[in-house]
Amino acid sequence: MSRDAAVGERIAALDWKHIAASLDADGHAIVNGLLTPKECHALSALYADNERFRSRVVMARHGYGRGEYRYFAYPLPNPVGELRTSLYPCLAHLANRWNEAMDLETRYPADHAAYLRVCHRAGQTKPTPLLLRYETGDYNHLHQDLYGDHVFPLQAAILLSAPGKDFTGGEFVLTEQRPRMQSRVEVMPLSQGDAVIFPVRHRPIRGSRGFYRATMRHGVSRLRSGHRQTLGIIFHDAK
Repeated sequence: MSRDAAVGERIAALDWKHIAASLDADGHAIVNGLLTPKECHALSALYADNERFRSRVVMARHGYGRGEYRYFAYPLPNPVGELRTSLYPCLAHLANRWNEAMDLETRYPADHAAYLRVCHRAGQTKPTPLLLRYETGDYNHLHQDLYGDHVFPLQAAILLSAPGKDFTGGEFVLTEQRPRMQSRVEVMPLSQGDAVIFPVRHRPIRGSRGFYRATMRHGVSRLRSGHRQTLGIIFHDAK
């Protein structure tokens, strides 16, 4: 994968069979170096541009943790829009296979614009890609990004800051709750520009009597020092 290629070309060149296998087996997949350091710095700098965003959320006010995030407004800036448009069709086939395994009726179109039309007809018209910002002592409680009746079952987070240089601590955490079992916890070893793809709410796991649903949640552990920024790519819009 050439880091000089456009974002959409980089995404198309990924080993999607390996990514799907990782999501099936582990409930997540890490894509190393999806964005360049220059792209990460440019996206981080957007946080101060009020015209780019539709809303700002201070986590402590809502019991979400500590830190803050801002939802982008339409039109989405590049490469945020390109990431969303290019990642979606690569994940839609897997999302449909997962829903079939979990005996869920919803199926997703191959084109993201077609899926957004479904969301918008249901009143989910607000864009959901977001920039998250943490400082020393900040954290994000385990949660799910739902926003309405229409939920695409996969999403991505891309680390824009450099661990060990810009911050310490602040690990991305994913938990999996299987029926009648204690939660399993995964801590993602991300570097600057790495993306992690993971379930929004559920994933199928094969048992002795077929597939069952495991409940997934994600969050960020407490920052020990510095500043950390992340780009979140969510494929369904919000009410």
